[in-house]
Amino acid sequence: QVQLVESGGGLVQTGGSLRLSCAASGSIFRINTMGWYRQAPGKQRELVATITSGGITNYADSVKGRFTISRDNAKNTVYLQMNSLKPEDTAVYYCNYNSLRNRSWGQGTQVSVSS
Repeated sequence: QVQLVESGGGLVQTGGSLRLSCAASGSIFRINTMGWYRQAPGKQRELVATITSGGITNYADSVKGRFTISRDNAKNTVYLQMNSLKPEDTAVYYCNYNSLRNRSWGQGTQVSVSS
């Protein structure tokens, strides 16, 4: 089992910034992909960004140029730096861990961007 704990969510004005953190613990397989997904009320969960243990990143088109995903393998932690936030970024953000052995989801952290 892998446990994920997110932090860093909050309320910010349009154009502001937030940094999300997700700390993983448990039976972590060294070759894995971690990432962030988000879900707004009444909408489907969507991919925001992912990063492999080798550092390969993938971003949703809607956040390219504004968000940056990074990770610290020594700390088993993934980060999401969110800049130039827009109201449409408002959602619950979920951390994800995926490996050949297992996959896990965090409980989610609320990000609210006021217009």
